[in-house]
Amino acid sequence: MDKPDILRKIPSVDRILKNEKIKVLFKEYSYSLVREAVRKVLDSLRAKVLKGNVLEIDEDSIIEKIKNSLNKKYSLQPVINATGVVIHTNLGRAILPEEAIKHVVEIAQSYSNLEYDLEKGQRGKRYVHIVDAVRKIVNVESAVVVNNNAGAVFLCLNTLAKDKEVVVSRGELVEIGGSFRIPDVMAQSGAILREVGTTNKTRLSDYERAINENTALLLKVHRSNFKIIGFTEEVSVKELCELGKQRGIPVMVDLGSGCFIDLKKYGFYGEPSVQEVVDEGADIVTFSGDKLLGGAQAGFIIGKSALIERISKNPLMRALRVDKLTLAAVEATLMFYLDEKEAIEKIPTLRMILEPPEKIKRRAAKILKLFKKHGIEAMLKEDVSMPGGGSLPESGVKTYVIAIRTDKPDEFSGKLRQTQPPVIGRIKEDFVIFDARTIQEREIPLLVKAVKQIME
Repeated sequence: MDKPDILRKIPSVDRILKNEKIKVLFKEYSYSLVREAVRKVLDSLRAKVLKGNVLEIDEDSIIEKIKNSLNKKYSLQPVINATGVVIHTNLGRAILPEEAIKHVVEIAQSYSNLEYDLEKGQRGKRYVHIVDAVRKIVNVESAVVVNNNAGAVFLCLNTLAKDKEVVVSRGELVEIGGSFRIPDVMAQSGAILREVGTTNKTRLSDYERAINENTALLLKVHRSNFKIIGFTEEVSVKELCELGKQRGIPVMVDLGSGCFIDLKKYGFYGEPSVQEVVDEGADIVTFSGDKLLGGAQAGFIIGKSALIERISKNPLMRALRVDKLTLAAVEATLMFYLDEKEAIEKIPTLRMILEPPEKIKRRAAKILKLFKKHGIEAMLKEDVSMPGGGSLPESGVKTYVIAIRTDKPDEFSGKLRQTQPPVIGRIKEDFVIFDARTIQEREIPLLVKAVKQIME
């Protein structure tokens, strides 16, 4: 059957709307919403026919697709992350702790003291809600939070170094993702970039020679998303801060992916904690809230009170500020860091990154057993997963996956992305892989149901 014949067999919108199985949907959805869903499904079907991907028309299958389409009430929806990448930027990065979610809901459904001083009975400041929490964890004078770390870096540079020079090592002119680069952010902020050293070697003397009457900041950018190894040399935060103190120039450190626990004792090296950098003398430190910290998307700016006060008064602060829901999530997440053990147990990002392989293996075995119970052929394999999100580069960790062999892995994965909820795995050779590291316990029945559905 050729394409024109197949296209003629596609039912009209009116015919589908008169189908008894569709009429039932009018009790739950408006007529216009159902009609729009019908139109979209039929349009999609025609497009597939024209590409040669559909050889016959099944009206029952069309109706099922319409029902599934209506179940997808919102464009933004939950998915099952079976990739093994814990901080997956495309899949929303960090999962919030349950207590943070509860606090967000609590604040969302009520009025709050967002900018109201309950003791004085007058207008207050929105950032007081996180300053105390930060100061309980880090020995720092003050803090503010903006919408993300790129915003934090931009705001600091614009406030402290507009039309003045910022000295930074060539080896630290990083791209932070989404094609946004430190030199570009700096240029837009109005600061003047003064590169020193080389890609692989920068010495303290390079910074010393670059300082002049127009120098406003010494900036150190942590290479959180890549490593330079071999014939290398760099200036430590402590050394840079000593130079800054001698010359009366503030030192700013952009950590990128900030963490409040020392990961070295868990086998992850090269990722300094926020406390470590502050203790070494940094005047301003910026980092993300939704990477290793495991909270909501936010950009932390912590440091000396005088500098934070200047930053807070920048008119751009209002453009970059966070709302009450982000503040609620941030505050609740920070509370866990008062007890490191509790933070690792209750913050999903930390729990998944630091989870012992034997525990992951047990979860993978459970999934495999359920697969086999439903006649799904699969195997349990040892593999490697990554923290992700531009954090802990080259820190692949042992994991266990469930692998399904298929002749058409791309097609298999495509069908999984259309289930409810969508399942996002990874492809390795002829296998579609589900990494148990990032599959939540509550998602296991949904995963099994999705795989069973597309294999029937």
